[in-house]
Amino acid sequence: MASRNSRQRPQARRQASSSYRSSAGRPSRAGSYDRRAYTQRRDLGSAAPRVSTVKVGSLAQDTHRRRAQQTYRAHMTKAIIVFVVIAVLAIGAVGAYFSPLFSIKQVTVSGVEHLTGDEMTQLANVPSDTTLLRVDAGAIKESIMRDAWVADVDVQRVFPDTLNLAVTERDIGATVEVTSQDGSSTETWALSTDGMWLCVIPEEGSEAAASVSPAIFEDAKNVFSIKDVGPGVSPEIGAYCTDESIVNALDIVTGLTTELKDQVVSVSAQSAESTRLTLESNVEIDFGVAEDIREKERICLQLLADNQGEVAYINVRVMDSPTWRAV
Repeated sequence: MASRNSRQRPQARRQASSSYRSSAGRPSRAGSYDRRAYTQRRDLGSAAPRVSTVKVGSLAQDTHRRRAQQTYRAHMTKAIIVFVVIAVLAIGAVGAYFSPLFSIKQVTVSGVEHLTGDEMTQLANVPSDTTLLRVDAGAIKESIMRDAWVADVDVQRVFPDTLNLAVTERDIGATVEVTSQDGSSTETWALSTDGMWLCVIPEEGSEAAASVSPAIFEDAKNVFSIKDVGPGVSPEIGAYCTDESIVNALDIVTGLTTELKDQVVSVSAQSAESTRLTLESNVEIDFGVAEDIREKERICLQLLADNQGEVAYINVRVMDSPTWRAV
């Protein structure tokens, strides 16, 4: 009896084991495994949860990549906005340029004393149908600069409808009495402080004087006159004087200080070496060439101060040995 029971127990264990394997690993009728048995076995064999690992470097790279993408998108958005704004402004500018907007209705002039309004209008020659946007400021400036009186000009757009011409004029430095080639007549010319021939000064009250600015006559009275100019001088408006004796006389007087300069009435300029100044007091000064001007002036002023009312003539052509003569 005992022997039969012992033979049955191993057989029962083999059947149970076979039954377990059959239920867990043998395909079902539908051709699939028993998922419930498989799940139970999996749960029994893995009590701890599954853990995934990520490298720290990979995480930092992902963060950097996301930030770079965000920055790129932000820059692209700004670039698109700027492009759109520029495009709109450009289209508006082109439309305004070709439209009658900002048409020039008046032209004003500032800084002019020796040129008349008619002369400035002719010089500027501003087209009647132009606008502040289309006007050729460079061409207008070039045209005005052709006049000898104009040292510089600034063409200013004053919106909405005004064009202003800010002119810097040359000043008269002296008048020059020029004898004609045949010696039959004499003309008085205005010479600027930088040596440019400005214009012929007509006789006041004459028909020619009617077209000349009154300021020219006023300035001519307040500057010294260069006389006794040698033959061969041919002035030309807008050209610089090249006569040595005239240039020497101009350099002398413009190089003097106000104290003596304001007393000079005329300058005889037969030659550079024989240049002679005549003062309001009728004192004559043989000045010579335009060298050591301030030192020669100092000597003249000292002699006049030490001998008030007694000096009729001073010679400083040789500065180291000046001479003078009493009345």
